[in-house]
Amino acid sequence: MEFQHDTPNSPSSEPEAAQVNDGAPTGGPAGADPALRIEATGLLRALVGNEAAEFHEGQYEAIEALVSGGRRALVVQRTGWGKSAVYFVASLLLRARGAGPTLIVSPLLALMRDQVAAAARAGVRAVAINSANQLEWQDISAKLAADEVDVLLVSPERLNNPGFRETHLPELIRRSGLLVIDEAHCISDWGHDFRPDYRRIRSLIEQLPASVPVLATTATANSRVVKDVEEQLASGGEDVFTIRGALARRSLRLGVLRLPTPKARLGWLLTHIDELPGSGIIYALTVSAAEDTARLLQKAGHPVLAYTGRTDPADREQAEAALKNNEVKALVATSALGMGFDKPDLGFVVHLGAPSSPVAYYQQVGRAGRGTPSADVLLLPGTEDKDIWEYFATSSMPAEGPANAVLTELASGAVMSTGALETRVNLKRSPLELLLKVLAVDGAVERVSGGWRGTGQPWSYDRERYERISAARVREQQAMLDYESTTDCRMEFLSLQLDDPAAAPCGRCDNCAGRWFSGDVAVEATDHADQALSRVGVDVDPRGMYPSGMDRLGVPVKEKSNRTRPCPPAGHWRA
Repeated sequence: MEFQHDTPNSPSSEPEAAQVNDGAPTGGPAGADPALRIEATGLLRALVGNEAAEFHEGQYEAIEALVSGGRRALVVQRTGWGKSAVYFVASLLLRARGAGPTLIVSPLLALMRDQVAAAARAGVRAVAINSANQLEWQDISAKLAADEVDVLLVSPERLNNPGFRETHLPELIRRSGLLVIDEAHCISDWGHDFRPDYRRIRSLIEQLPASVPVLATTATANSRVVKDVEEQLASGGEDVFTIRGALARRSLRLGVLRLPTPKARLGWLLTHIDELPGSGIIYALTVSAAEDTARLLQKAGHPVLAYTGRTDPADREQAEAALKNNEVKALVATSALGMGFDKPDLGFVVHLGAPSSPVAYYQQVGRAGRGTPSADVLLLPGTEDKDIWEYFATSSMPAEGPANAVLTELASGAVMSTGALETRVNLKRSPLELLLKVLAVDGAVERVSGGWRGTGQPWSYDRERYERISAARVREQQAMLDYESTTDCRMEFLSLQLDDPAAAPCGRCDNCAGRWFSGDVAVEATDHADQALSRVGVDVDPRGMYPSGMDRLGVPVKEKSNRTRPCPPAGHWRA
């Protein structure tokens, strides 16, 4: 998390040509309220610790719309532009005028940690309520009651937690001074990271008093997603103040290297990882691919760690810190390490396999080059990519048969756990949980203490909607294949996919300036990769088990900790 700002004579600043998509924008570069601009600039300078700091074009205009106009605003700006500065400065201005705390809906624990840490450094009293800090909830509630919190961060999933929904949410809605939806593309069915719980935000907005401003921010939204988010922000007939800026990052040097097999890609990585600048992220499409790649690199002596949805939360936090402190060469990650992770000097991003859309790809490579003049981004696509895309696309989309089966089981109104439902509807846990979320957002079921129950509200399968989403994903997949094969500027291609009006050739990518990376693969590296891919069995790392009841003693651990050591020792078990 970083606060972006312009300073005089700063070679690293990239002034933005922000577009204001609004018939009657509040303010402009000069501002309709000079006193407010002076106050806001003072807060910005205190936040960043720089008495020469100035706002990027568009930052103050968004702040003014929220504070003076009490408006609904959407900010679409590249990663690192400084969207956090907008909502932190606006929060402090509103708090100074007697408003309640800001509620930020934020999608990832890593992002929450960065936001809370950045706020603390800036003197903003920020706290988070999430699944990783349940022992702190009582203290946080006391601070909220005492009006000692400026910013509260929650995940969208938390909005559907029965305890939070019934105990905390009504009071937060009553007292909130500002609602912020971070990574707002997740609201949209068209967004590359569609999450059902984000669709609850529309009802949350509708419950807010009309005087409470709302801010949505994202770095990855094309025109379709912008329109969809605007429609949801405008519930109740409110106008939406939208600011869009140039999304291309000048520091990124993009390239694509086609290699024939998975072992060739791993062999390339073993051959060239030390040549990549600084420390970075190696993305894989699946958990098993990320873990296998990390293990192979570790055994070859490279300091890397795996980071996936299966990684213990405590180990994730340690891995993030290790990367930020340059204690490892790379994290080998799935998309679990994505939105909001902030390391301004991240030197490279390599993909072993392509994400399913250019928008998703740009969101991930946007982690690099935020605070450096140059960062290398390389895609190594695989022939298996399309099969993986198809698997995730079908597993994330609810099907009519399983949906009706779930509703039949819950029709009596009895409460049933996810585990019990899993055995009755013949659906694996992950797709079942996603289906339940979709049905809950649609009002057909509700999550309560002990599991799920039907609401009795009528529900029908929206075939047209899901067919529309499916068709859009097919188009996105083809666009990703087009990115891999294009002979035009790669940055311009990605910018056009985001409907960026400032899209232009970058002059740096492999198509603009020639290949900047070697395609050579050492024979011994390929042999090591082949051995790793062909071996039977999987590694099972040592796991600890704490005594039961530790949480009641104030120690936040559970018996089955699932804690794994970051780098397995020699001789670890195999199964």
